Order: sequence, then C-alpha cells, then structure tokens
Amino acid sequence: MNPIPSAGARFRQSLELENPLQIVGTINAYCSLMAEHAGFRAIYLSGAGVANASFGVPDLGITTINDVVADIRRIVGVTQLPLLVDADTGFGNAFCMARTIREFSRAGAAGVHIEDQVAAKRCGHRPGKELVETAEMVDRIHAAVEARTDDSFFIMARTDALATEGMDESLERCHRYVAAGADGIFAEAVREAEQYRKFTDALSVPVLANMTEFGQSPLLTADQLGELGIAMVLYPLSAFRAMNAAAEQVYTAIRKERTQETVVDLMQTRDRLYEVLDYHRYEKQIDDLIRKSQK
Repeated sequence: MNPIPSAGARFRQSLELENPLQIVGTINAYCSLMAEHAGFRAIYLSGAGVANASFGVPDLGITTINDVVADIRRIVGVTQLPLLVDADTGFGNAFCMARTIREFSRAGAAGVHIEDQVAAKRCGHRPGKELVETAEMVDRIHAAVEARTDDSFFIMARTDALATEGMDESLERCHRYVAAGADGIFAEAVREAEQYRKFTDALSVPVLANMTEFGQSPLLTADQLGELGIAMVLYPLSAFRAMNAAAEQVYTAIRKERTQETVVDLMQTRDRLYEVLDYHRYEKQIDDLIRKSQK
C-alpha cells in the first residue's frame, strides 16, 4: 500500500494541478470543511485570523506559537487539504524559528510563510512598517530550512520591502531569500498589476499574490494573475470578513427587532450544516452502537 503523502507533498501536488493555485483562508475547522466542499485544493491560516478570531486582538505580534499550533491542529484534524500557515517573523530568534517550523510541521501544516519585518510587526497593508536587514531575514530562512524534517514542507519568504524600499531593493532581497532556500516568494502590498510581472520575471520560484480586501493591492482575478505569472493567489480573510458582516447584521436585528425573522436568509440552514459536517453518518454510528448493545 502506498504511503499517504505528507502535507507538504500534497501542497506541492496542488501547485502542479492548479495554476494559479487559489488558497483560501479558513479561520477554524468548520471553515476548512466548507472550503473543501467548495472545491479548493489548499487552505490558509492567517496570523491575523488567529489573533482576531481566536483571541479578539489586533495582528500586532501579540499571539504566540502555541496559539497558532492549537488552530493548526483543529483545522488539519478534519480535512486533508494542505494548510499553509502564517508564521509571522518566526516568533523570536533563529532557535525560535527552528522550533516554529518543527511545531507547525508536527501539528500538520503543509508549509509556512515568514516575513522580513521586525518582531514588533504590523499588518502588511498598514503604514509604518519596519524591516530587518536582509542578512537577518536570510538567517531566518536558513534556520527554517535546516529545521524541517520533511523536504516537501514548503517554506515561503514574504517581503514587505516594496512599500518601504521600492522594486529594485525588493527583488534584490528576494534573490537573497531564494538563494537561502526559500521555496516561494510572497510579494506583499503590491500596488500595481504589472509589478507582479516584475517579480515573476525575475524569480525562479513560485510567487504568491495576496488578494486581501481593503488593502493596497488591486483585486485581480485568478486568471489575470495567472497571465502575470503568479503561481499562488491568497484570499486570507475573505470569508471571515463576510461572516463578521453577517454576524453584525444578525446581532443588530435581534437586538433592535427582538426577533431574527428578518435575517434568517443570511443564515446557513440546519440541513446544509449537517451536510458539511456529515452529521447523519455520525448519527448512524450512534444508532448502530445502540442496536448492538441491545442484542
């Protein structure tokens, strides 16, 4: 019997099967099931998603490695879709970076992206970002590559340099990151479509485009990005934002109108919930156990 491919191997297979690969954010286990039902081949756990959804705090380096690991385990426990995880700046020095890779891999992640901001990081689409020196980011990548126990585990370098240093410096950084062992490049806060082409033309590894809403980057289709040479398209918090908007409407309606009747159409039905959860299979198992115990 053939062994089950590792999470990293499944991510790389997805990259080969779909070009560009759409990677959708799933902030919890149930969202990952819905993404699987929708047909996605890879999913994503955002650092902002962990901070915002699991802890109710902003994405400013407040959450810890253990906080992220807990959410990884919940998600990969219910789906075989490969999970790419936001590793922020690695949660500390080179030793911490190595631990991050080991713990994320052990928890079931398929890969990570690591960014070149300072430890007191900011959202990639906010002003005031400060970057580490290129050599320090190279050290982070070296530590990550050396720590992985599965060569298929995907290590991506994210650069925030475009907003602060410009295109030439960003590309120079990226070349150094690839030479250090990065399997892919995450070009953050790209403002113009053609800038993606400069990244993809210059680099020998897959490049990811972040299609986050309400940020600096234009929202392009996967087909448009594919024409620009992009290999991966990330939608980190799209569903989360929609869920939040719907939840606010429901809470407001119930409080003001003293009934949920006007917002029922916003809700997922009980039947659909049961379908996604495979509820009836679980219920049948309970019934079978009861029948066996009564014999």
